[in-house]
Amino acid sequence: MQEFRAAVEAGDHEAMERALADDVVLHGPVAITPYEGRATVAAILRAARRVMGPEFRYVREITDPGGRDHALIFTATLAGKRINGCDLLHLDEAGKIDEFTVMVRPLSGVQALNEAMGSQFGRIVGEANAANPPGDA
Repeated sequence: MQEFRAAVEAGDHEAMERALADDVVLHGPVAITPYEGRATVAAILRAARRVMGPEFRYVREITDPGGRDHALIFTATLAGKRINGCDLLHLDEAGKIDEFTVMVRPLSGVQALNEAMGSQFGRIVGEANAANPPGDA
């Protein structure tokens, strides 16, 4: 998990994507329907890193004794609001992230994140489609 954490903190998008399983599922703090697939989740992570900016920091990491479940606690400032959050990660048998759940507080921070990510939607779709063009299987 240290590699993924270091990649996020450094903004190393390629290393972040390499940590994801092909069938990764992302549960966001606002969307009811999860996002699926490495290309889509990687595009969302890149967008989140862009909108969270340079003040994003992981401040704590919690790992279960089996080493497959991790909680990365973070802080950031978004639209002038200090937010706290947690990335809950599950690793598959190969050590790749196959489930990624993001939780954020307070409500005003969730709203600011939702607005900022909404402004990135077109770019997210474009990046995901470019990485996984229609007809590719």
